Amino acid sequence: MTAHSHPDLTQILAELRRPKLLVRAARFGLRDYNRARDLKRLMRRNEAPRPVSALIELIAQEAELEMLRKNGEAGYSLTRHIEILIAVMAEARLVRIMAATPKSTDLSAT
Repeated sequence: MTAHSHPDLTQILAELRRPKLLVRAARFGLRDYNRARDLKRLMRRNEAPRPVSALIELIAQEAELEMLRKNGEAGYSLTRHIEILIAVMAEARLVRIMAATPKSTDLSAT
């Protein structure tokens, strides 16, 4: 599955509006993001899913957290929200890289 399979992901990410401090905290945390370690924990899985699948699920989780934040719900976790935003940013970057990387099946042509 490629980013081209889900053109709406690009639009969803482009339209995402969150408080600057939340985004700044997530950007700061990007440098310490470790996909193998963090994604499994955040998604509560034994294995990390493919980047597009992970991004779709992470966007849904982030939307739920944003709703809880806006409604002032007691179950809202700022820490988890930042961690999910970090993962969204990292996975989106990985999906963009994968979409831009040509897939060559004939290595003898190089």
